[in-house]
Amino acid sequence: MVLAPTSVDRSTLQRRVVRTLVGSQVLSGVGLASGIAVGALLAEDLSGSEALAGVGTTAQVLGTALLTIPVARATAARGRRVGLRWGLAVAFLGAALVLVAAVVRSFPLFVVGMFLFGGGTTANNQTRYAAADLATPARRGRDLSTVVWATTIGSVAGPNLVGPGRALARAVGLPELVGTFVFSLVGFALAWVVVHRLLRPDPLLTARALDAAADAEAGRAAAEVPAATAAAAAAPAGAGDTAPAGAGDAAPAAVLADHDGSMRRGLRIARSNPRALQAMVVMALGHLVMVSVMVMTPIHMKHGHAELEVIGFVISVHILGMYALSPLVGAAVDRWGPASVAVAGGVVLTVASALAARSQAGWSGLLLVALFLLGVGWSCTLVSGSTLLTSSVATQERPAAQGLADVLMGLAGAGGGVVAGVVIGGLGYAALASGAAVVGVLVLVVGAARVRPADAAA
Repeated sequence: MVLAPTSVDRSTLQRRVVRTLVGSQVLSGVGLASGIAVGALLAEDLSGSEALAGVGTTAQVLGTALLTIPVARATAARGRRVGLRWGLAVAFLGAALVLVAAVVRSFPLFVVGMFLFGGGTTANNQTRYAAADLATPARRGRDLSTVVWATTIGSVAGPNLVGPGRALARAVGLPELVGTFVFSLVGFALAWVVVHRLLRPDPLLTARALDAAADAEAGRAAAEVPAATAAAAAAPAGAGDTAPAGAGDAAPAAVLADHDGSMRRGLRIARSNPRALQAMVVMALGHLVMVSVMVMTPIHMKHGHAELEVIGFVISVHILGMYALSPLVGAAVDRWGPASVAVAGGVVLTVASALAARSQAGWSGLLLVALFLLGVGWSCTLVSGSTLLTSSVATQERPAAQGLADVLMGLAGAGGGVVAGVVIGGLGYAALASGAAVVGVLVLVVGAARVRPADAAA
């Protein structure tokens, strides 16, 4: 029988898990942001076409979505450590392929590398769920958002490594734009080591054991009452109070191991659980708005002859908005509920997109504010949606439901990246941002929708 730790033990385990996840997020954040900052520019350089500038980032976002499928299955079968290590290892391989592609001037190889590079985002996305596995309901939003916040350090530093990356590339004879991917390699490798060595015990496997122990205890307690009553009625007067041997054996067994992390199961959960579906849609639409505007901002700035370092600074401020305020967002979710924060996220995304539509090409303070707010709005949808999803499904259902949510996010982002390239080529950045504002209104509507509570544990 699995013995459930005391509440103090569980709290201690949770603090240890969160500290470890924070460390891995900082390192992998450096790896991701270093590559994202120059992805569109490198794609344009290798392809020779501005229309293909968004293909690299789109491949990365699509990779994030599709690589979530094997990561979710590995997580369901063997725990968070295995899933996170798998994603980080694939991202390391992707960064290495991008380096090779830049040297041999191969655009197709670059696209493959960026697809695999998306494994880093997959790992980062799944890390936030790992922070919620052992969290109490009252602190779930804050613990989840703390790990999201940790990405701030690496993600803000990453784009500002564009300058040092260019100097490093010159020193070792690499193309200038690809120097930052060297930092990506180092960041992913160190994050893998942190997860491998320090994420013990595994939070998902521990949560399963706790749930199984609690269910078994509840079953025994339920069985003991009728058994004791029947024994008392059947025993002659003056008989002892000891229950018959084997009475406790009538208790149901602990919850059987359930390791199905497939997307098919995730779809079944979404169809039967309206709150889980609402959470998935909020996250997917919020990601669509953020990616479609963000991925084309470097091109918009280049049209105004902005320097590479200035572009990196604007993207770093955008990433600051995505992650820096997430603890406040998490506290708001715990206090006012996920729905209220999702609505706020829709409002902020709409305002941010509208401001971006009015910005001039190149550098401008208005564009800087718009990109920062774009990140804040995305943070609201991510934290509120992730918390709502985790609280709406049982522990055994989490890998499948969370995996499907991240797949939908990735596909929405990939679609947004493709459409963004077409729109900016034909209609311009203002039209793209205006369309994103319309989707921001849709986020608000979905977040405000009232759905019947689903008792997922049943």
